[in-house]
Amino acid sequence: MATTQQSLFEKMQNDSLLDGNSAIYLESLYESYLEDPESVSTTWREYFDDLPEQPNLNGSGEPSHFKMREKFQNLGFRARAAAPLSEDSAHRQKQVRVLQLINAYRFNGHVKASTNPLSPGVKKEVPELTLAFHSLSAADLDTVFNSGSMAELGDATLREIIAQLEAVYCDTTGAQYMYISSIEEKRWIQQRLSHYYRHPSDDAERRKYLLKQLIAADTLERYLHSKYVGQKRFSLEGGDSLIPLLDELIQHTGELGTREIVIGMAHRGRLNVLINIMGKSPAMLFNEFAGSVDNGGRSGDVKYHMGYSSDMQTPGGPVHLAMAFNPSHLEIVGPVVVGASRARQDRREETQARRAVLPIVIHGDAALAGQGVNMEMLNMSATRGYKTSGTIHIVVNNQIGFTTSAISDARSTEYCTDLAKMVNSPVFHVNADDPEAVVNITRLAVDYRLKFRKDVFIDLVC
Repeated sequence: MATTQQSLFEKMQNDSLLDGNSAIYLESLYESYLEDPESVSTTWREYFDDLPEQPNLNGSGEPSHFKMREKFQNLGFRARAAAPLSEDSAHRQKQVRVLQLINAYRFNGHVKASTNPLSPGVKKEVPELTLAFHSLSAADLDTVFNSGSMAELGDATLREIIAQLEAVYCDTTGAQYMYISSIEEKRWIQQRLSHYYRHPSDDAERRKYLLKQLIAADTLERYLHSKYVGQKRFSLEGGDSLIPLLDELIQHTGELGTREIVIGMAHRGRLNVLINIMGKSPAMLFNEFAGSVDNGGRSGDVKYHMGYSSDMQTPGGPVHLAMAFNPSHLEIVGPVVVGASRARQDRREETQARRAVLPIVIHGDAALAGQGVNMEMLNMSATRGYKTSGTIHIVVNNQIGFTTSAISDARSTEYCTDLAKMVNSPVFHVNADDPEAVVNITRLAVDYRLKFRKDVFIDLVC
């Protein structure tokens, strides 16, 4: 029985021409047969002749399978090429490009922003922020699109969307925050930036108060320059907006529950802050300039190293201000201020300690980028043993820290604040010649620090 089965299997194997491994060979052989029966061997011709014939539509013999496949493939390509996009499909494609344009403004708007008072009204050309880059044109400006996460705007024309993006991201404020990994933080910043555009302040009394502070800052510098000619003076001139910035910061954070603020800064603008923010008596300062104060035999710029403390009244109650003593080593006071703030927090109840005590560190642009102590301080800013739930960093960026004529000769990064990226801290670049924008950004920075308990940077370009 086994012999009979084996011989039958061998007979089927020897007689069968339908081996699966030879499918491509058999198909090509059959195509040759359909083209010209004489092109194949007699054995194969007889085999193919015995197959059921598939007549053509015109009644003739079976057509070439290869040509039929090619015909249908070409027909499909021609149909896709010839069929125009429907109006709805074209609009959907443009909608995607509009959302990409919105995202580009959030990433690169700060490059185009007019944050430099030395180049008033001058905006850089940024290819990613042009219509052409996103395959859009002027013909699309009056077309209505969905503005995506620009929630308050909703559906609007492309012209309206671009107008808001330009005002929010490319005016006198440039925001860097899209490198932050938290979606919640990015959405929060987007909404707050849009809020200031949608609800601008037109409070006349507020503007008069800002003007009064700027005049006080400028008058002190002018008096010192004319009264004590030739004496070493680290003037705030050009960065006068630091005074309303600090005042708004203290008032707003005091309103939200802060009870103590520790401030650290180097020489630039220090005297102005002591007089116009800390409340130090101008008479004391003038005596120090006149040399009538006993510094224990020390001479030089001792007045620029002295600390000071006072209390300031805010809408939320009194706030104690403490300015740290500062050596000549520019940025070494930073970790001292952060450490002092942590110590003050540890003395308070845990639930309110982080909100109650706020560290503020004021940097120079060159010192921030050039001194490693800043990176070391940031590296420890979120660790359990040293965190203070956020330090507010203010950069008095007068653009002459390294006394070079070009920024490219001063550092390798685009901004002096780029080290903030290592701890996912947002950076707000603001033109110091626009005090209202300075105040708005200050409020945003305070709210961000209190909500997310992280460091935040204000780059005061002056």
